[in-house]
Amino acid sequence: MNLLILGGTVFLGRHITEAAVAAGHTVTLFNRGQSGADIFPQLETLIGDRDKGDLSALDGRTWDAVIDTCAYVPRVARDSATKLADTVAHYTFVSTCSVYANLTTTGQDETAPVIELEDPTVENVTGETYGGLKVLCERAVAETLPDRTLIIRPGLIVGPHDRSDRFTYWPVRVADGGEVLAPGRPERPVQYIDVRDLAAWTVRMVEQKATGVYNTIGPEPETTMGATLESCRRISGSNAAFTWVDEAFLLENEVGAYVEMPLWVPEEYRAFDAFSADKAVAAGLTYRPIDDTIRATLTWQATRPADYQWRAGLTRERERELLTKWHQQPSSLR
Repeated sequence: MNLLILGGTVFLGRHITEAAVAAGHTVTLFNRGQSGADIFPQLETLIGDRDKGDLSALDGRTWDAVIDTCAYVPRVARDSATKLADTVAHYTFVSTCSVYANLTTTGQDETAPVIELEDPTVENVTGETYGGLKVLCERAVAETLPDRTLIIRPGLIVGPHDRSDRFTYWPVRVADGGEVLAPGRPERPVQYIDVRDLAAWTVRMVEQKATGVYNTIGPEPETTMGATLESCRRISGSNAAFTWVDEAFLLENEVGAYVEMPLWVPEEYRAFDAFSADKAVAAGLTYRPIDDTIRATLTWQATRPADYQWRAGLTRERERELLTKWHQQPSSLR
């Protein structure tokens, strides 16, 4: 298969590229040449800037399929789809589970209502607009290539080369040992998917020319925050001791969900950790053991610079401050 990947060098795109090459496909990358330009020297890379409408490097070329890993506003998604509509047979667009409008109802599948932005012309990607913009991106692609589009909606993607740190924080923090602030209830469900599982499944779906919308979250069997942290402790062999701090305390102390406190969202957003992936599983999505993900994440993290500035997670100072305040409360409040 002759495959074009829009992006292809950052996190999910990088792993999709690796999976496609491993599967024996001919891969061409299209990106700005700014991130990870030296990762795949053996592959053809076409240089352009989608944000600026510079797609000229795609002129005169044809591919069997394209995977779009990095469109966040509908103008960019539509321009790329329009450019490639007559030169590719199949188009895959990577979206997000953040498209769903209702974040309180658990077990939602791909038919659940999605966000409708009040201003569909907005291009400022924020926490408030991200999901709605992805909805518009999905529609732009599907309208441009009807019956030839695969829409993938992941939740939290984790594993090696994740620059967001929204999962990496936990294996590293637990490995460091000592008293660890753990959010909410240990039995609270959490969802995430190893990037390598998602990448391999995506390539298989493209090979099959699959179409439609798929939630791609995991793991399977379902897991909890407590089980995740216990796995981190077991794999790292640390002496970490978990102090479970309830949601009311976290909210009262303005702890930022999901970023400052990775894998934690307030109860009012509980659906974000409880979407249905039954359709994707029926289509062959499989999950490696979480222990494998934790080991690989720790191995990769060890290659990062010692002075790396974390993008997510509590600082040690903030964690100590919160733990001290928690322990100073009357026992009846803990």
